[in-house]
Formats: sequence, C-alpha cells, structure tokens
Amino acid sequence: MIFLPHIYLLMKWKHDLIFDFFFHLYGSASYQYIHIVNTLTSILLLCLYFGVLCLLHFMPSGKNKSSLLGTHSNASGREALPPRLKIMDGGRKIIKLCFWGILAQPFLYLFRLYLYPLSHISGNLLWPLLIDGLLTFLFFYYLILNGSIRILSTCRSLGVWKRVLFFCWVLIPVLHLLPLKYLCRKAKIEYDAECCRFENQKQRDGAMLCASRYPIVMLHGIGFRDLQYFNYWGRIPKELVRNGAIVYYGHQEAWGTIENNAQIIKETIQKVLDKNHCDKVNIIAHSKGGLDARYLISGLHMEDQVASLTTISTPHRGSELLNILNKLPDGIYRLVSSLFDFTYRRMGDQHPDCYHASKQLSSGFCQDFNEKYPDSPKVYYQSYASIVKHTLGDNLLSIPNLLMFLAGASKNDGLVTAESAKWGNFKKTFISTGRRGISHGDMIDLKREDYKGFDVIEAYVEIVSELKAMGF
Repeated sequence: MIFLPHIYLLMKWKHDLIFDFFFHLYGSASYQYIHIVNTLTSILLLCLYFGVLCLLHFMPSGKNKSSLLGTHSNASGREALPPRLKIMDGGRKIIKLCFWGILAQPFLYLFRLYLYPLSHISGNLLWPLLIDGLLTFLFFYYLILNGSIRILSTCRSLGVWKRVLFFCWVLIPVLHLLPLKYLCRKAKIEYDAECCRFENQKQRDGAMLCASRYPIVMLHGIGFRDLQYFNYWGRIPKELVRNGAIVYYGHQEAWGTIENNAQIIKETIQKVLDKNHCDKVNIIAHSKGGLDARYLISGLHMEDQVASLTTISTPHRGSELLNILNKLPDGIYRLVSSLFDFTYRRMGDQHPDCYHASKQLSSGFCQDFNEKYPDSPKVYYQSYASIVKHTLGDNLLSIPNLLMFLAGASKNDGLVTAESAKWGNFKKTFISTGRRGISHGDMIDLKREDYKGFDVIEAYVEIVSELKAMGF
C-alpha cells in the first residue's frame, strides 16, 4: 500500500521495462507497439491506484480485537457492533496506515536513487519526481483527514471542545500530525472497552446480574445535584438497569449539611419503599453522600430500612484538603461560601450552607462524627477507594492533589486519601494500569471516559451483583 503514492515513478519504470522488452524483440519497428502497451498499462495502473485509494478511504481493513481487558471479539461479534464503533476503529486504522507510510517514504526515495542516481535525474524524470512528492503529500494528508474526522465524529470521550479544537488542528498541513497519537489512543481505549462490554452483554443476556433483592438508592457528593439532563453517575445507572437493577437517586442538596441532607434522603427512601412494596433499600454513596447515609442510618434511626451501605471515596476520617482550606481566614471562607450559596440556591438548593457543609469534611469533625454515630449491626457496610498516580493525573483535580501531596497525603484520589475512604468491610482500591490512576471524579464516570486497565461501569456491575449474591 505504501508504494501507491508513487504512481508516476512506477509509470516511468514501467515505460523503461516495456521499451527494453519490445526493442529487443522487434527493434526500431516496435515503437507503435510500445506506445499502445504503455498507454493501456498506464490506464490499468491508474485504475488500480484510485481503486485502492477509494478502498482505503471508505473500507479500511484489518483485524479487530479488544485488548483492554484481554478479550477478543470475533468476526461475527464485530458485525453486530454499532456502526459508530466500526467507523471510529476504521479511522484509527487509516491513521495507523498513514503513520507507517510516512515513515517508509525516506527508504522509498533512497531505493529510487539507488536505481536512478542523481546524475540520471534529467528533465524527463525530474518532473515526475516532483509530481510524485506532491501526490504523496496529498495522498497522506487526505487519508489522515479522513481518519481524524472519523474519530472526531464518533469518539464520545473527546467532548465537544476537544472535537472542535482537534478538527481545526487537523486542517493545518504538517501540524495535523501532532494530535494523531492522542486521537488514536482515545479511539483505541474506547473501542476496546466497548468491545469488552459488548461481549459481556452477550454473555449476560438474560442473566440479570444486578437484579438485587432491594432497590438501589444512589447518593451524590458535595457540590452536585441529581439533574435530569446530566447524570452525576454518568453511564453507570443505565448499565445497572440493563442488568436488572432498580435504581433511584437521593435528591439531596449540593451544599446541604449532613443533617439536612439525611432528612431529604429519608423522605426519598420512604417513597421508594412505598412504590416498590419492599421494606429495605441498598445505598451506594459517593464522597460526602456516604456521611449523609451514615447519619441517616444511625442519627435518624433508619437501620431497619437500609440493608447495605456501599461508600465510594467517602472521607470517613476527613479530607486533608479541607484541613488545608480551614486554615484560610474565616472572613474569606465565609465570603466564598456565600457566593456558592447564592449560586446553588438558583440551581435548586432550598437550604444551601456551603460554610458548614464543607467544614463537616474536616478531620476533626469526622472524628467526633464517628464517635457519636457508630455503625448499626443491622446494616452491612462496605467501602471502596481509588488513587491518582501523580499530581497531573486528573487535570480537574491537579491543584487539590498537589496541595494534598505537599501536606503528606500522597495516596489520594485528588480529594480523599485511600486510608480515609476505608470503612466497614473495605473491598479494594481501584487503580488503572496506565500512568494516570483513578481520580475522585472517575469513580462516578464524571468525564464519561474509559481508562486502560479500569472499567468503572463494570466495577459497579460487580458491586451490585455481589450485593445480590449476598442476599441484599
């Protein structure tokens, strides 16, 4: 494939071969044959060239496999994949082909100079050589543009702003080569993850792994609300429901205190119990939602209505970041808090209290909280944590992560240390095989992205399926 851009040089070599062949057979009388054969073979080469060019543009080929989690998709499985994934993977293959083609160009021209030294490049060959260079550039440019557009239009993990930025970037010749590695890596990770999920769905067809005995109530953390058009939990609830789970949300306030939020959750759970004609629920809580749930159980005496509590990245022993922020002058802290209250009151919070809600995440408060509200023996408690491997692992949490690192809390997810997240039956610490690690936001699929060696959607399916197996 990489020889195809050199169609003009191929024609020159072809002409020399045809001339030598017929001249030796027929001598000077062969010129009419040479002209006819040369014209016909030129037409055939051009048809072959443009045929293969169209094939590469519209039907990129190659083996298809999913290597993220060590599984492979067969041919029949790929045929059933959504067209979006096929287009995205095709774009990646086109760019990969261009990459190897570009690397091969110096060797092709060296081979050309070996056959025809510089002393032989006269006027009759110089123009074909220049045209060949231009054709090669255009060939790879439009192939790369094709592959980039395929990825940008189908890769969901890129987001709107990245799509616009990279699209403008790939329109610039030469500079368009810079973002290719990033685009291909994003496409490969998403394709591999989706293939794995597709295979899992086929194997689980009708298995209802997440059809737990009790409904699931999911509680968000601080600073967020359960919005209709932006799910705090990303793609997770949809997959749980697909596998048989009944999912509800706590609808507590973004900046409500633990006490106030727990009262709201209590009312929500009562509605869930009445609607489903059951006597208990399973709670899955992220970040501060875990403290809200613990107060709900022990402070509001809801232990008979809660079967299990699963906390994810909850600062049970406080957040080192809040310990740092508490050192700010109280006047400045209250001013910033009032601005948050003003904003979130217009977003739906009835009683926002950023000042006290954030103070409740300090180590001192959590220590008193843990002593005052011990766990109920009637409820099963389990917890999970995650770790970001370096300070720039998650750009949204790079500054908090750096502050915590400087304070000596190296093993954290950007907001909460792994040690603070441990409570009850501690199950595991999530961490990817890549250099990035798993952040506080990654545990709720905040960016809707897939990471090498970690599938957050599958992690929650595993959590709920284990609860089901335990009788919850």
